Amino acid sequence: MQLFVNPALNDTLKASLLQQLPVGITAVFKQDLPDEDQQAAFQSADLILGNPPAAWFTESLPALKFWQLDSAGFDGYKHVQVQAAIANMGDYFARPCAETMLAGILAFYRCIPELTLLQHRSEWVGAPIRSHTNLLSHKRVIILGTGTIGQAVRQMLTGFSCTTKMLARTDHTADLHSVDELIAELSQTDIVINCLPGTAKGFVSEAVIKAMRPGSLYANVGRGTTTDEPALISALKSGHLGGAVLDVTDTEPLPKGSPLWTLPNVVLTQHTGGGQPDEDAGKVAQFLKNLERFQAGESLENAVELGRGY
Repeated sequence: MQLFVNPALNDTLKASLLQQLPVGITAVFKQDLPDEDQQAAFQSADLILGNPPAAWFTESLPALKFWQLDSAGFDGYKHVQVQAAIANMGDYFARPCAETMLAGILAFYRCIPELTLLQHRSEWVGAPIRSHTNLLSHKRVIILGTGTIGQAVRQMLTGFSCTTKMLARTDHTADLHSVDELIAELSQTDIVINCLPGTAKGFVSEAVIKAMRPGSLYANVGRGTTTDEPALISALKSGHLGGAVLDVTDTEPLPKGSPLWTLPNVVLTQHTGGGQPDEDAGKVAQFLKNLERFQAGESLENAVELGRGY
């Protein structure tokens, strides 16, 4: 069987993967192939590691048997139809994403971006900044999405004695289940943290943003397409929203002309939220674990169905 490896791995990790592959499986690394040969190698693969371009799936893949995504989200493949066992990375990125949201919120509340800029200028302001610092402690927070990232965010917020409510349209354990229920809560909410998948496109609409309490904070580590970005920018410019912490944006990379680059009340983390030490090694380890389960006829860890979005 042939394995197509989509992510670019360093030489050490490539050697480790090759050494651990079961007998009878050979690996082809996209990074080692000329551009014109990559798609052909992909189409003949029995196994895939990573997230190849969605456009490559327009032709049938009769040989494909097992596909290990190297991401948690996979909404870009919702129209892909393959007869293969598929798994994602599950909660692998949950805690890093949650920590990024808390780091951004704390940075905003504690004026870290302003202080960093002053440090860059060698300019001491000091005491006057104290008057507009804020605290995360005891804030009222709504978390959009009850998946692994949302659960990790909620767990971390307990250390700050925050009051949290979670929204999910189909999870009966959630506190809120609809846009109307969300809007009814927003006037009494300090922070909204968006952990929604791309299937919830446009959920944070202009109406939702307008309903948020004046001066409140919006954070997004889900997908940029879940937010009405022009409405968000308008609310940030007018001061209706106190600020935003954005790991994701509607278009990535963020266009150079976007106001989000220069708004002083925005913290941009450039879709780095899931980053962690030895990130690629973790992806390879998860692939090998699931490959063993697949060959043994066992159920995969974090198995997903593309069309259902989970």
